[in-house]
Amino acid sequence: MEVGGQAVIEGVMMRNKEKYAVAVRLPNGKIKIVKQKSSNFPKWFNIFFLRGVVGLGYSLYDGVRALVWSSNQSLGKEEKLSKKEIVGTLSLSFLAAIGLFVAVPFFAARWLHSDGVWFNVFDGLFRVVLFLGYLALISRMKDVKTLFQYHGAEHKTIYCHENKKELTVDNVRSFSRFHPRCGTSFLFVILILSIIVFSFLSGPIWFKFLGRLVLLPVIAGLGYELLKLSSKYVNNFFVKIAITPGLWLQRVTTKEPTDRQIEVGIASLKAVLK
Repeated sequence: MEVGGQAVIEGVMMRNKEKYAVAVRLPNGKIKIVKQKSSNFPKWFNIFFLRGVVGLGYSLYDGVRALVWSSNQSLGKEEKLSKKEIVGTLSLSFLAAIGLFVAVPFFAARWLHSDGVWFNVFDGLFRVVLFLGYLALISRMKDVKTLFQYHGAEHKTIYCHENKKELTVDNVRSFSRFHPRCGTSFLFVILILSIIVFSFLSGPIWFKFLGRLVLLPVIAGLGYELLKLSSKYVNNFFVKIAITPGLWLQRVTTKEPTDRQIEVGIASLKAVLK
């Protein structure tokens, strides 16, 4: 069964269709694990394109739950996040992302060139530059660097499992930290697709801007299908070329993990596979 995952605060979350497990390294050095049933959408959603949009929503829901649980493990009882704080933080993060990666490129491109092909070129170019700059900037932060190390541990552990090797620290360390099914690669596909899809929008400025918001689920669905297709034909020459930029980007979003971080990744995956 296919397994995916994500890095969380001082830990790793692994997920399949049945359940997900989160393993974190506590301040006292011990590993703590929690297991939950995965959120799965009804079977009638499992059709081309729609499964990508709906599945992404369910995956994000489980991912946020895992992230919140992991962050609370490193906090004292009086410091743990409340539901109100979580909702507020996520809402502000979503609005900030829309502002930075949709609104800023749009109005900057509008200022340089009000319409036509060059407007779309500038809009897409600014979006890519802002995204890369954002990743490069946060990667310098100590906590984010640790998060990216756990991201590397997650990839290495999954690769070890996919190659049917025993889940030991030495075996896991021998595998690459770059994985074609990574969410970073997905985001890069979304960026490229957005440039193509948004170029077909024409009309007044308000229509073009709102169209960029409305079409985000459409782009996510198409991106999911492309990523799923690329993972199926990963050894194809042309597919290798297409996924290379996403793998390059993982040089920023993943770092080489320590043995202790690999142990956390192994613990999380073993909890899912049991």
